[in-house]
Amino acid sequence: MNEVRATFWLGRIAGVRVGVHWSVAVIFAVIALGLGAERLPDAYPGRGALGYTLLALLAGLLFWASLLVHELAHALVARRSGVPVDEITLWLLGGATRTRREAPDPGSEFRIAAAGPATSLGLGVLFTALTWLLVAADAGPLVEVAAWLAVINFLLALFNAFPAAPLDGGRVLRAALWRRSGDRPRATAQTSTAGQAFGWLLVVVGLVVFLWTGAFGAVWLALVGWFVAGAAALEGQASRTRQLLAGVPVRESMTPGPATVPADETVGGLLSETGPALDHPALPVVGRDGTPVGLVTREMLRNVPVEKHRTLTVAEIMVPLDEVRTTPPDGDLAELLPSIDPGPEHRVLVIDRNGRPDGGNGRAPRLLGIVSPSDVNRTISRLTGGHRQPAG
Repeated sequence: MNEVRATFWLGRIAGVRVGVHWSVAVIFAVIALGLGAERLPDAYPGRGALGYTLLALLAGLLFWASLLVHELAHALVARRSGVPVDEITLWLLGGATRTRREAPDPGSEFRIAAAGPATSLGLGVLFTALTWLLVAADAGPLVEVAAWLAVINFLLALFNAFPAAPLDGGRVLRAALWRRSGDRPRATAQTSTAGQAFGWLLVVVGLVVFLWTGAFGAVWLALVGWFVAGAAALEGQASRTRQLLAGVPVRESMTPGPATVPADETVGGLLSETGPALDHPALPVVGRDGTPVGLVTREMLRNVPVEKHRTLTVAEIMVPLDEVRTTPPDGDLAELLPSIDPGPEHRVLVIDRNGRPDGGNGRAPRLLGIVSPSDVNRTISRLTGGHRQPAG
């Protein structure tokens, strides 16, 4: 997987985990320079550098809040369509909503994709109305901030509506092509091609304008184009991988019978043993009856302060089972791909629940195996005769 991962987490909004990537600091700096050092002083001179800077930072925060609302719209509509949402990450070029699987049908795909631009359009209208109110109230530089936010949300809606992957408009186009042909992989390939063409067009235009005028904004346009082209290519590759793995049961890829650690073991006791604690990047945690209850990583164990080694148990630091991705052994490996990321904490546990979601038909759920990106890549290598392509 080549996705942007959060540097730190803000918490949960409407049940969706929200994170921020370190690159957000870059856009804050760009906004502070563009608004605080140029646009606001030009429009309303003589107000003081501190005031301009504070207003620019406020604009930056409201801009990222707008992006978050845009992504939350995707997430909430996805959940209503039966698509589980793992997290939202805000980063340099916007936001990314990570789901556990793709939309089940073209109609759901359309609704999920259209929710974002529609929300940004609504925010643009809202900030336009706020601008008029502030003009009437003679609010000075606040008028410029509200007007800037209105324009940026309209541009966000317009840009995302362009019919090319991975933009929202590309998802809408894919839904239409999918409905017409009934072939989702083919629709994905078409929108991926359109996305790469659009991205490289932006790169060329941005570089030409920069060389011709020296405008910094043109470099930003080229950067956005490079991102769009790369993301579109990855989306096409991920679609081909899903096609390859479609119908392959998880049991054929998992590592069976993984080493486990007991939930009631202390961290110190575990680290002092000559066992699996430090031999594996991640280990399933089990109760006294062998039932899986969570997942613990080597880094989690090592990050526990020495003075707590004797008192803190594995159960107190592990990722609980309800936050760990699990799958039955006969699940489709292709459907599991969106959940398999680099990082030990993203391992998938293969559990036999005896046909019941709660395993409550007289036998406790049994841990059968664990799936990591390397397991999936080995399966891909086997299916392609040794010519490996990364999973996702």
